[in-house]
Amino acid sequence: MPLRLSLLRIAPSTVVLGLILTVQLMIVLDASIVITALPAVEHDLGFSPTGLSWVQNAYVLTFGGLLLLGARAGDLLGRRRVFMAGLGLFTAASLVGGLAQSEAWLLTARAVQGVGAAIAAPSTLALLTTTFAEGDARTRAVALYASASAAGGSIGLLLGGILTDLISWRYGLFINVPIGLTVIALAPRFLPDTEPRHGHFDLAGAAASVTGMTAIVYGFIRAATDGWGDGGTVIAFAGGVLLLAAFLLIERRAEQPITPLRLFASRTRAGAYVARMLAVAGMFSLFFFLTQYLQGVRGYSPLEAGVAFLPMTLVLFALVRVVPRLAARLGEMPLMAGGLLLAAGGAAWISQIDPGTAFFPGIGVPLLIMGAGMAAAFTTLTTAAIAGVGDGDAGAASGLVNVTHQLGGAIGVAVLVTVFAGAGGDDGSAAQFAHALGTALTGSAICLGLSLLVAVGVMWRPAFGREPATSATRPA
Repeated sequence: MPLRLSLLRIAPSTVVLGLILTVQLMIVLDASIVITALPAVEHDLGFSPTGLSWVQNAYVLTFGGLLLLGARAGDLLGRRRVFMAGLGLFTAASLVGGLAQSEAWLLTARAVQGVGAAIAAPSTLALLTTTFAEGDARTRAVALYASASAAGGSIGLLLGGILTDLISWRYGLFINVPIGLTVIALAPRFLPDTEPRHGHFDLAGAAASVTGMTAIVYGFIRAATDGWGDGGTVIAFAGGVLLLAAFLLIERRAEQPITPLRLFASRTRAGAYVARMLAVAGMFSLFFFLTQYLQGVRGYSPLEAGVAFLPMTLVLFALVRVVPRLAARLGEMPLMAGGLLLAAGGAAWISQIDPGTAFFPGIGVPLLIMGAGMAAAFTTLTTAAIAGVGDGDAGAASGLVNVTHQLGGAIGVAVLVTVFAGAGGDDGSAAQFAHALGTALTGSAICLGLSLLVAVGVMWRPAFGREPATSATRPA
């Protein structure tokens, strides 16, 4: 009762924002919360080194592959209903995963977690878009949302390390249960809903997009372990390309497409999707490899490795209120370019590590620089991705934001694991291990640099608001 009374004193829009940010942060950090816990998971459940990678990949593949279908479901069935259903599935799978007693049990639970996240995630940004009108209020809300998305990866590393060291890796999954149940209980009272719309699911488009994206991501993951010339790798890439080509043809002809291609008519929005994918590829691969360096070369515990990312996380959140004011003063595009330049510079600095690199300044300072850069970049990239989108397309546009976020992380890690192996990362010595990590981290910096090139070369406009809007009345 006291909780309910206290919530009633808060502006409804503030409660909506709080619920959306809580769920977005929980969904994003679940992709990284297992990274610092993987050695403990391997010990408890007897995973092989190859099988262990699927603890993360099972979640990312189903999450990224089904996001567009989740976005369409929100548009047709009502966003609050779909949000609650997806969150309920995610919460239940988290409980089951925490109780896992075998490899298959845990991997199945992680895959179902990804399905629940794919259903719920598109509705978070869509609900935010329809709750806050374009202008200062939406800019501030998007800045908080973008910071939660950007910081979720590093928070997951920290939280996973804390829980693994102090209790058990299982609590990295159990922690979702009380949070999910609380949000589900509050959602009917505070979250706005949309009326179900007449229409049908573009099942052919959904099947082509899901299987195509899954095949591409699987191809990268398989290439990391079996090589680029492996028959299974080649088949996965070829099949993925053909399926995605079929998806585009289906969407062009579908009366009610799962992803309206008019969203890509704006160079700003299309560029924002690509730039975000590249930026996340650079950021998540850096998390993946730097965590291994700290534990494998420097001997950090999971907790200490997680705490090492705290400077970046603190800077991200500290700049949440500053970024919208800077955007108003400097302009969205210059701020985005400057943020990506800082992030790429920080990653390039970290790539110079060797077995004797001190945390300060060699790691801590560039992480601070990256935190500042990503705070600016992710806020403006998110704003660009939904600029001018009508209510009828809000679900699809927000779904694409999350698709590019998840696929960027999966592809970035998979590609650079191959780079790491090619540089001799499996040879055994600490010096060679650190050299290979540095090579892979150079790839992280290159990804961030490519994101900057896309932002400047494709997206540059005096203002995002001048891009053509999508129709709010046409069927999505």
